Amino acid sequence: MKKIVLTGGGTAGHVTPNIALIPTLKEKGYEIHYIGSYNGIEKKLIEELDIPYHGIATGKLRRYLSLKNLTDPFKVIKGLNEVGRILRKIKPDVVFSKGGFVAVPVVVAAHALKIPCIIHESDMTPGLANKIAIPRAVKVCCNFPETLDKLPEGKAVVTGTPIRKELFEGDSAKAMTFCGFKEARPTLLIIGGSTGSVRVNEAIWSCLDEITKKFNVIHLCGKDKTNKDKPNTENYVQFEYIKSELADLLSLADVVVSRAGANAICELLALKKPAVLIPLSLEASRGDQILNARSFEKSGYSKLLEEENVNDASLLEAINEVYDNRESYIAAMNTTHQTDAINIIVELIDANAKVKKSRKEKKKKLSQSKTETDIENS
Repeated sequence: MKKIVLTGGGTAGHVTPNIALIPTLKEKGYEIHYIGSYNGIEKKLIEELDIPYHGIATGKLRRYLSLKNLTDPFKVIKGLNEVGRILRKIKPDVVFSKGGFVAVPVVVAAHALKIPCIIHESDMTPGLANKIAIPRAVKVCCNFPETLDKLPEGKAVVTGTPIRKELFEGDSAKAMTFCGFKEARPTLLIIGGSTGSVRVNEAIWSCLDEITKKFNVIHLCGKDKTNKDKPNTENYVQFEYIKSELADLLSLADVVVSRAGANAICELLALKKPAVLIPLSLEASRGDQILNARSFEKSGYSKLLEEENVNDASLLEAINEVYDNRESYIAAMNTTHQTDAINIIVELIDANAKVKKSRKEKKKKLSQSKTETDIENS
């Protein structure tokens, strides 16, 4: 049986693409292991799938001044030692990394042990963790054609992001019942990310009366960010977050307002959902979401609304514009080739696992031949 180690963590975006790969890897006969942090979000998500999970010490490399910069390097060194022991025990044929700082020691240790590593870069430009990992990878998967110029020639492959199969199996009728909507109308879904967006939430609430004249509205506000002064009605419902029902809600949605994290927007692309994208500003991020949103707008998949320009009037205008022109957005999304990411990535994994297996078998045969020669000579 071929063995693979998956790694990635820190946020759900560094875990869910790995989860999307697991059913196909199992079909291909892989024994799957996961390496993540001791108590990160990845631990709970992976253990729910009954996949062997190996926790390691992790530290973050920061670009800003912090006392943790003095202690975290020791955590990274500890993590490297732990990963080395884990990899020697598992003896995987290949490692697949979705990124995040937990993945850095895994890729570094695997490279040192001559285990081929394939990594995935979701954003337009590589983050610091993947910048460290890229020289040690045999292949780098990415979402955007523009990213190819920023990666080593011959390593980069535009694959798109693996999308969980269950997202394609949503039931709009179940969503209507779940939300308590009585009237079939256009549906607007607002997704502010796992922590929500105060600015987007406030803009939605400011023009809610106007929006609900036309739309049924499903508002995912983020943890502790629901508004008690805006109770659920027959045309408006709010939740902190949604888990198992998300596929149903996406099936029902005609237009989506979303942040521009790479995994989130690739899911919208795969599901052919026209969207208003509101990326995190430069004050709150390194600007990767802005670049992601610009690329999607340039391709005709969505409309970009800069966070600094978000208010009730601009948001309402953007929502109506996308809804009124939704067919042209859907037509543009139908031209993309980034819809088969799982099979493309698993083929890359398989090809590189076979390379390592053939080397193992060659080494084993050489060892057996040497032993037979020694026996004959004795």
